[in-house]
Amino acid sequence: MLEILNKCEICPRKCKINRNENEIGNCKATNKIEIALVSKHKFEEPCISGENGSGTIFFAHCNLHCMFCQNYEISQGDKKFREVTIEELAEIMLNQQQNKAENINLVTPTMYAYQIKEAIKIAKENGLTIPIIYNSNGYESEKTIEDLKGFIDVYLPDLKYYSDEIAIKYSKAPNYFNIASKAILKMIEQVGSPKFDENGMIVKGVMIRHLVIPNHLQNTKNILRWIKENLPEDIYINVMAQYFPTYKAKEDVLINRKLTKREYKEIEQYFYLLDFKNGYMQELGEHEEEYVPKWEE
Repeated sequence: MLEILNKCEICPRKCKINRNENEIGNCKATNKIEIALVSKHKFEEPCISGENGSGTIFFAHCNLHCMFCQNYEISQGDKKFREVTIEELAEIMLNQQQNKAENINLVTPTMYAYQIKEAIKIAKENGLTIPIIYNSNGYESEKTIEDLKGFIDVYLPDLKYYSDEIAIKYSKAPNYFNIASKAILKMIEQVGSPKFDENGMIVKGVMIRHLVIPNHLQNTKNILRWIKENLPEDIYINVMAQYFPTYKAKEDVLINRKLTKREYKEIEQYFYLLDFKNGYMQELGEHEEEYVPKWEE
């Protein structure tokens, strides 16, 4: 299975490097699975966190390079995090279930998609039954998503940018919208719109997240309009207002601040104008920095 890492094309960047020989591509991941944090997270959407918390597994490294990444220490930093084998990853999943987590929440899993697939096989053979969530930045290869069919219950992708110009500027992600929108369509084809259990917890389907960025309201409006016009009417979307300037965003005059109440109100009105049937419009907060996890060493 790990031969796929001999010429890595797991994500749209298609670096074609040999990760099994420790060659380093765009995401900086090798063939070793690196984990930055295992936790039960209570600050996801209500249908994901529930009463017991979502069983998050935060993976180190990322195939995007977002200037404003709230998790930049693990996505783009040079720290070394805990290395685990496929078997150990399966055991982590089983431990999360034993600790009564509502689900397994794989955060930034793209680089390790095929190792994760093997770990899920092992975990299910040993009694894993709770839903598995693929919590992604949206910059995904359609082939990788296709290869995950039958292993992922819930896809939780970002849809960050409509404009290629700002996708390149803020995340070094050319052709982001074209790539992410096709990946999301593939996800929906695979698992459909969200389905919930008797307690209101999501058990299957796609839920889309979009983070509103200061001074780029048209980007958000274009994303919302595309979702409304192209995706099933019962799709769920979470419009997030939790942006705060961190990492390299502090150096950019356009995004070196939080959203204003006026910006928030404008997007809120547009969200309701489009008459989405399902989803969340996150309230504008004041202390978003406090929700960034503390990473393991």
